[in-house]
Amino acid sequence: MPSITIVIAEDQAIVRDGLETILNLDPELQVVATADNGLTACELVKEHRPQVVLLDIEMPVMNGIIATQRIKELYPDTMVLILSTFTNEDYIIEGLANGASGYLLKDFTADKLISSLKEAINGDLLLPSKLAAKLAARLRTTPVKRMPAQDYGLKPRELEIARLITEGKNNREISKKLFITEGTVRNYISLIYEKIGTSERTKAIPILKQALGEEE
Repeated sequence: MPSITIVIAEDQAIVRDGLETILNLDPELQVVATADNGLTACELVKEHRPQVVLLDIEMPVMNGIIATQRIKELYPDTMVLILSTFTNEDYIIEGLANGASGYLLKDFTADKLISSLKEAINGDLLLPSKLAAKLAARLRTTPVKRMPAQDYGLKPRELEIARLITEGKNNREISKKLFITEGTVRNYISLIYEKIGTSERTKAIPILKQALGEEE
């Protein structure tokens, strides 16, 4: 009987089907469900409670970074591994900060995919050498920022966006400032509003100022 259950979220059907086929070849692995976006992945995790979720970074509706955050908040024992063609260190840092157990670049062989997944299950941090080098370089040159107390459970990226909201920035301005899409900004703001208990920006601003330790 398979001992490791897996959900795959990948918006490219040919990649998603290939991953499912490869993983199901191993008798210890079982893909229990697949999705083409992060939101559906979260719903499938709730339904199937898999041990591992493979998440692509760039997906419609909800990207892999936000999906990682939501899955780890609701199901902390579920392991999340991020799939990517990118070696962008911002993605690496944000993914790991949100609870991902590692990254897989989409240049793997079937054997490498299976062995890497099993290594992650055994507790190894999954970070290919080219990503580890970029991350190390980034950490050497980036000063450590002291973040405010994380009231309402806001994560580092949410705190960044919260600060920009309190400065009066709109979604487009936040998008340009943080080099992320407006859709990603909207997803983060929805999470922030859910945590602070409001859906109106005018009501959110004073709450966020308090959480950030700013004077109203």
